[in-house]
Amino acid sequence: MSNKIQILPENLANKIAAGEVIQRPESAVKELLENAIDAEATRIEVLIKRAGKALIQVYDDGIGMSEEDVVVSIQKHATSKISTYEDLEAIKTLGFRGEALSSMAAVTQLEIRTERREDEIGTLVRIDESGSLVKEKGSFAKGTCVSLKNLFYNTPARRNFLKTDATELKHIIDTFNKASLGHPKIHFKFYNDDDLIFDYPAGTLENRIESIFAANMLDALIPVEEKTDYLDVHGFIGKPSLLKKSKGEQYLFLNSRYVISKQINHAVFSAFENFLEKGDYPFFILFIDIDPHHVDVNVHPSKLEVRFENEKEIYTFVVAVIKKSLGLYDLVPNMSFSDSPVQTEKLEQITFSKTEKDDFSDRPSFKEKGSSARTNFSDKEIDLLFSSLPDIETQGKSEPIDHPFQETRQREIVHTDAKYTRDLSEEFPFIIQLHNKYILSQIKTGLMIIDQHVAHERILYEKALKRLDADLPFSQQLLFPKTIELDPGRYQVLKEINTLLNKLGFDIKYSGKNTIVIVGVTDDIIAGSEEKVLLEIIDEYTDNQREKTLEERDNIAKSYSCHTAIKSGDKLSEREMRLLIDQLFATSMPYVCPHGRPIVIKISLDEFDRRFGRTS
Repeated sequence: MSNKIQILPENLANKIAAGEVIQRPESAVKELLENAIDAEATRIEVLIKRAGKALIQVYDDGIGMSEEDVVVSIQKHATSKISTYEDLEAIKTLGFRGEALSSMAAVTQLEIRTERREDEIGTLVRIDESGSLVKEKGSFAKGTCVSLKNLFYNTPARRNFLKTDATELKHIIDTFNKASLGHPKIHFKFYNDDDLIFDYPAGTLENRIESIFAANMLDALIPVEEKTDYLDVHGFIGKPSLLKKSKGEQYLFLNSRYVISKQINHAVFSAFENFLEKGDYPFFILFIDIDPHHVDVNVHPSKLEVRFENEKEIYTFVVAVIKKSLGLYDLVPNMSFSDSPVQTEKLEQITFSKTEKDDFSDRPSFKEKGSSARTNFSDKEIDLLFSSLPDIETQGKSEPIDHPFQETRQREIVHTDAKYTRDLSEEFPFIIQLHNKYILSQIKTGLMIIDQHVAHERILYEKALKRLDADLPFSQQLLFPKTIELDPGRYQVLKEINTLLNKLGFDIKYSGKNTIVIVGVTDDIIAGSEEKVLLEIIDEYTDNQREKTLEERDNIAKSYSCHTAIKSGDKLSEREMRLLIDQLFATSMPYVCPHGRPIVIKISLDEFDRRFGRTS
């Protein structure tokens, strides 16, 4: 009786193994580019024919290989990158598995020409159709040139599964651009069917971004940079106007290796907070430099996946760094009207609008009439609309990011009121309330429009988060406590969130079946509306929990701010409008409300001139 389990022939095993590494022409291009970069190349050229199905050729001017090395290089698990287990624990090169060239030799007609810089003659190695190794000596260009002909010629089933030439070429170009973006100091060229398609000279990251995307791309980006002893984060994030409805423009490089990390992507998405609507994806190019001992890139043969030793801490650090970078720029959208017919005319956001770091001059200004001295608001004035001020530093100030892996230090909560020492009698060029709904104000470049409800909602949202964190509840006791009978559902939800409501300033007693007594409320609630507001908060919290699956703290802050804010239709005095604007731009995110709606927009004087036909 013959055995059923057999060891596969070597040539068949090689073809199966090759399928994990070389899945399509793009896979081969990626592996060859990584080898060229590891070879210390300063110039890399890629030549493609028939989307890589007929020919893939990658030339580099790197260190080259000796005759012995080039022969060994096409064998399985042959590599110069690592030699011990300790090397595997701290990978510093892009390639290391020793599988790429042997996999290519199994499914293509492989040819390697190489010559070291110090040698006068080089080596040619070729795998012919029979699988035999052919070796020759000759004079070649310094460096290495690898050619792959007739990809999957001996595995026709794999070849049949390749997509159209246009699709395969797109994948190759994407990989080429990622490698180019990750190594801007290397000169890259790309030829398709002998036509030069891309030529990226060596330079800075900014130069490379302009070459790959657009000459004015940097105007739509915000720089990111933060260094610690543990890791460095630098690169660029797109302004909110650059949000896309599809994935694909999130570029993450770990120690200059392009990788995919759901954790880092989510950290960036979280930092954009309410800028993102469902289906939006921010543009970013981020480089994370970290000791290789703290990451694992040996997760998958493609080397795209990565695992961090301290994922939670790195996640928190990236969120903080991105939020800090967003906070250094004025991101109020600059709007212009389209030239479409009136019935479909909409406001369109200008994507490539340049802004300078720490420049917040294009906002409503409070100019003084006479003396440069400013006086504090009285307590009565401050309490007029908002009761108490949020202890939030202005957007323009850059705060250092805490080292994510050092010992936690106690911090003193600093209460500042210097920002609010404006005299309410100061001259204000132009401010008016439109239909008791919007606030219109003159700014340096034109007109600013603010939605009063969502502006106050943003202020109260951040105030609520601070109260939840501080856990120092302050409640205004009612002269006549209110007794309310709730339905069982609301009663149960209220009991679940009672601790959070107490931190915000609610003082609620439970009396009998489904009956509560409101003894005290937060100072943001208008007298007489206590019951209405509490019920609205409970209902909003329940809806958010069911439809949006929000984190509990975020949910209660959003529910609270939505139903305690001033409403559309509430008339505001000039003094109240000034207070609202002042406090709005003291928040950490004055551009969108907690639910993602825009708070403020700008319309430029140029746009007004264009609409009125003015030429000067």
